[in-house]
Formats: sequence, C-alpha cells, structure tokens
Amino acid sequence: MAENTSASNNSGLVEFNHHLVSEQETRMSGSGGSNSGGTSIGNPTASVGTVSVLLPSGGGGGGGTKRRSAVGNNNSHNVGGSTSNSTSISADLASLFECPVCFDYVLPPILQCQSGHLVCSTCRPKLNCCPTCRGPLGNIRNLAMEKVASTVMFPCKYSSSGCPVSLLHSEKVEHEELCECRPYTCPCPGASCKWQGALEQVMEHLMVAHKSITTLQGEDIVFLATDINLPGAVDWVMMQSCFGHHFMLVLEKQEKYEGHQQFFAIVQLIGSRKQCDNFAYRLELNGHRRRLAWEATPRSIHEGVSTAILNSDCLVFDTSTAQLFADNGNLGINVTISTNV
Repeated sequence: MAENTSASNNSGLVEFNHHLVSEQETRMSGSGGSNSGGTSIGNPTASVGTVSVLLPSGGGGGGGTKRRSAVGNNNSHNVGGSTSNSTSISADLASLFECPVCFDYVLPPILQCQSGHLVCSTCRPKLNCCPTCRGPLGNIRNLAMEKVASTVMFPCKYSSSGCPVSLLHSEKVEHEELCECRPYTCPCPGASCKWQGALEQVMEHLMVAHKSITTLQGEDIVFLATDINLPGAVDWVMMQSCFGHHFMLVLEKQEKYEGHQQFFAIVQLIGSRKQCDNFAYRLELNGHRRRLAWEATPRSIHEGVSTAILNSDCLVFDTSTAQLFADNGNLGINVTISTNV
C-alpha cells in the first residue's frame, strides 16, 4: 500500500507542477504578444550589471545569451583574482630577501649570521657584524633560503625608474646590466665625472658640465683632432647633431706595450640601444691616394665605448697609419651619419 500511495502522490505532484507551468505560459501569451513575453523573460537577466551590453537584442534567445555571458565574466574575474594573489604572494616572498643595509635582494649563494639574519654579498664585506642583531656574521650557508630563492620572481632593481620586469634571480643580474631603465652615466670618456641621470638629462648635463665640447650640425662633418702627437693617453670628443638626435664622436689614443700607441675612433648615440638600430655611421680617413674607412651601427651611451675599444669593434689604427693621414699633427676624420628607416 505504501508503494501505491507514494506513486499516487508523485503522480499528483507532476500534474500540479504541469498545471503551474501551463498557467504561466497562458499568462505570458495573453499579456500583450511576443514583445511583452520577451520583456518578461529579459527582465531578470537585465540586472546582471554590464553583461547586458554584450548581448544581442530580442526574444528568449537573448536572455539565454545573457546568462552564459554572466557566467563567463565571473570565471574571468576569478582568474584575474588568482593571478593577483599569485603576484602578491611572490612579492611577499621577495620581501624576505631584502638586505637590511641597501634594501637590494640577497641572492644565492646566501650566507647568514648565527641568528639566521641575511645580508647581501655587496654589503657583507663592508660589515664587521650583523646589522640586525650585532652578532658575528660567520660563513653559514642557508640552503633552504637558496631553494626558495630559485622559485621567487624578483623585481628589477630599476623598478622605481619604470622597469616592469620581474624575473628569476639567475636572470636578474644580466637583465639589470642591459635594462633600459638603468640610469645613464656621463658619456665623456676619460673624465672622472660621476654624474648619473635620465636620458632626457644627458645633453643638459653635457652643455653645463662639459662646455668645452664642440657641437657641429649636419649629417656630414669633419672631426678634427689636434695635436695627435701629444705623449700618453689622450681623448678627443665632439658632438654631432642631425636627424633630431645627438651623436658623440670619440677618438681615443692608448699607450700599449713598449710605447706602442693605438688610436680608436667610434660614434655613440645619446639614446637607447633600440634607437641605435635606426642609424649607421661611417668614419673615413683620406690622404694622398689613400683611404681608410669604417662603417657600423652607433653604440648607445648606455653601453659606453670601453667594450667596443677592448674588442676593437671600431676604427683602429696605429701611430704610423695616423701619420699618413695627418697634417702638421692634426688628423681630420670625415663622419657621416645615415638613417636605416
């Protein structure tokens, strides 16, 4: 009997629900036609914020699209929240590696004091005791922190200057050496100037602190180096302005072994490495039935000229060659700047 009663009740429930659905359909169909029915269905989903803007108009199909869009937006929001949380966790972990002296990051190999405090490898040789607890520094490796460091994304040290990059500690040093947000140093070779600043400030610095440097206008000029027979190491510097940019021309004489001297000529752009790719330069020495030329892409002042000179990646000639092109101890170098765009 219990089974029959249950079956009967279930049957009545089905009929009752069917009756309610039929009543709703009757009201909707008789309340003003298809437009009223479409509005009636769309109203509940219209409250789903901005989702309705993304949806096609008309009918119950539009209502279905709204609901799917709302679900999609919620999922997207969750993914964004997950990424934000991950970034926050990585930043919190990175803060554990801050050096208490310079506030840079302590990177492997990581040494700790007897109490477990960390100091970066740059500051450590300058200290006699732990800056946190004043205890002895010791030479204890913190292998656990080194393992953690291998998984943490550290921000570039020039993040305060606008660099958005975060990277593993194994890639950090190399990136920072080439980072375009790194402060620019004074590009004058041989000078003891310790100035640093933004790229936009370089020319102002040169005009104020190095007024003796001559600037010539135009893409074709003659760089005249006077008194090339002076003893010892000597630098000649001149500026060239063209194509809306400034270029620094450098001729450097170095004393080599047993009094042997060499000359190195190169062009730098007062700009970034990326901007250098837009230009080319040509250096040319002309004499009686003789010509010596060099063509290359200018170096950025971010790179400097020391590496190029060390690798002879510039116009190189010795004293005897210089004398073939010199006139009364003065050497004229034709300089041509061209664009690659």
